[in-house]
Amino acid sequence: MVDVPDVSPYKRRLGVPDELVSCHTAEIGGYAIEGHVPAADIRRLLRERPSAVGLALPGMVPSSPGMDGPRTPYATLLFSANGRTAVYAQH
Repeated sequence: MVDVPDVSPYKRRLGVPDELVSCHTAEIGGYAIEGHVPAADIRRLLRERPSAVGLALPGMVPSSPGMDGPRTPYATLLFSANGRTAVYAQH
């Protein structure tokens, strides 16, 4: 883990689209992980190795991992270099 004063250059380098930007950015196994993506979704991504840039959970969903709030349904999104997104998991 590396704390940096501005994560914007990292988000751009990893190919995270502006509309999917969230509070945290990570890179694992060659994929970008944006936001409070559940660990199970990341493990699945690394197991399945789809042709994609990464996973994103835009915004600050109250019931996502690390957040303390009311149960709120949300979807983890898989995003590609061509700008396409698809629901990867429902929570």
